[in-house]
Amino acid sequence: MSTTITPRERVLTALRHEQPDRVPVDFLATPEIWAQLEEALQPDATAVGPSPYFDPTWEAILRQLEVDCRVLSYDQFFNPPAAVLKEGAQVEWFEALSRSTPNRMWRQRLPGDDYYDLWGHHIRIVDNQSGKYEEFATWPLSSAESVADLEAFPWPEPDWWDFTPLTEIIQQLDAHQEYHIRFRIGSVFEIAWQLRGMQEFLMDLPLNPDIPVYIMERLTDIYVENTRRVLDLVGDRLDMVYFYDDVATQNSLMISKRMWRKYVKPCHERIIAVAKSYGVPVMYDCDGALYPLLGEIVEMGVDLLNPVQADAKGMEPEKLKAEFGDRLSFHGGIDIIKTLPRGTVDDVRAEIAERIRVLGKDGGYILASSHHIQSDTPLENVLAMYDPANRVYP
Repeated sequence: MSTTITPRERVLTALRHEQPDRVPVDFLATPEIWAQLEEALQPDATAVGPSPYFDPTWEAILRQLEVDCRVLSYDQFFNPPAAVLKEGAQVEWFEALSRSTPNRMWRQRLPGDDYYDLWGHHIRIVDNQSGKYEEFATWPLSSAESVADLEAFPWPEPDWWDFTPLTEIIQQLDAHQEYHIRFRIGSVFEIAWQLRGMQEFLMDLPLNPDIPVYIMERLTDIYVENTRRVLDLVGDRLDMVYFYDDVATQNSLMISKRMWRKYVKPCHERIIAVAKSYGVPVMYDCDGALYPLLGEIVEMGVDLLNPVQADAKGMEPEKLKAEFGDRLSFHGGIDIIKTLPRGTVDDVRAEIAERIRVLGKDGGYILASSHHIQSDTPLENVLAMYDPANRVYP
């Protein structure tokens, strides 16, 4: 497709609530989908060039699919002291099944296929009908009884990250074309309960809040400092800061609004404040029925919301656009539960057209899936979703 503007300017135009030449698109998928695309498209990675920080073949796929956005992530740059490694462990960068972009992701692997990520989550691989998933095997902080126990946990320190390669990575991407680049910095509520265990964490909130508060604030301290360091380094080229935190199910919030305001919101506000102090927009990723919090989330300064699960309670695209479309942009919206894995190519095209008609009216929309495209999705539906002919405004 011939273009008159760069992918970066296309996204920035949409985020200004204007319609660019076509709808901008993003791409996130499980490794199984990436493997299928590699086999089908046979991408040429030589033009990308080698990099130890991302997979050049996956980047070549993004270019072939004419994807406008790129994500860089904090876990690409983890560089802890050797003492962090468990006995017999080896560091692996590209085998993590949580990877949904070309980025590498730090893991240490022990004999017997036990994995630990940079937070100390204990992970094992579980087969499903069409691929594999990472699942948590144990909870590192499940037995903590006091803040003193939490203080003794080997928390990562900001100095354990080395962000200096960011400049070179961005220059390598820009040498081909300027993309819209956002930086992923992690989550608060989500990683906190994953460390503590969901049952223990949710019981702690009303009964022993000092424990969840300490965990979330400790995580936030790290994110705030990491974000500051990243923006000091490449803030003049970084287009967006991105954090994620699932606080909702398909039908409701996971905790009350009162608890969210008291315990979670202050952490999010600290992260947002750092980005805004550098004049950088913010993207927030939360699955599920987030509608009860959206007004406050917009007031906090979030500019872009992902993933817009249209089948979640209160998340109907027409409703979101009517109430928040002048203040908030939307990312996602193409259903990964029914349409992409079970629909026809025509179903995929029809849903894309409807999302563009509603969410893309007067700009403010980046076309993408409502989560990572899953391993049970037919390849023809993936290719239909990224057919440039489907990116037109009505």
